[in-house]
Parts: sequence; C-alpha cells; structure tokens
Amino acid sequence: MSYELNAGGKQLAEAIENMHFSAPKCPVFQNVDAKAHTNPEEIKANLVAQLTSSVRWTESVQNMIAAGADEFVECGPGKTLRGMIGRIDKTVKAHGVNE
Repeated sequence: MSYELNAGGKQLAEAIENMHFSAPKCPVFQNVDAKAHTNPEEIKANLVAQLTSSVRWTESVQNMIAAGADEFVECGPGKTLRGMIGRIDKTVKAHGVNE
C-alpha cells in the first residue's frame, strides 16, 4: 500500500512504530481493509495506513456481523454510529455505553 504522510502523520506513525502492541484478546476489525486482525504488527501498520486511506465502515460492520457480532456499543457522545449501524443491518442491537 502506498501513501504519503504529512509531518503530523509521520510523527504519529513513528510513535505507533515505537509502541509495544500485545496480541489482542479478540480480533480487531480495522477500517483500512474492513478485516479482522490479531497480529500486532499488522494492527500497527494498518493504523498508520488508515491516516491516508478511506474508511470502509459499511464493510467493517458487515464483516463484524458475519463473524458473529450482534450487539454494538457506541462509546462516545451522540448516536451517529448507532444510526449508521441501524441502516446497515436492522437485526443487530446498537446502544450507547450509558444505556
């Protein structure tokens, strides 16, 4: 994958590269390719790639559902992500962290 980073992106990429990532306890779906990842080096590389790549939100949600997810929790304020999830698949539950 080819991408160009501005100065801030290069600093973030360097910070990510210098961080230790452990293997996750569950697969991490990343918006850069809409796939689940468990390899810490892949996760790091994808975080950097995401800086200049399109977000594949719909595919990510669809792949999580295909992998067995049936409930989503939005951790931030508002209902934006819940609304998008509801439009992608009406059969899954989506709620806020405080609900």
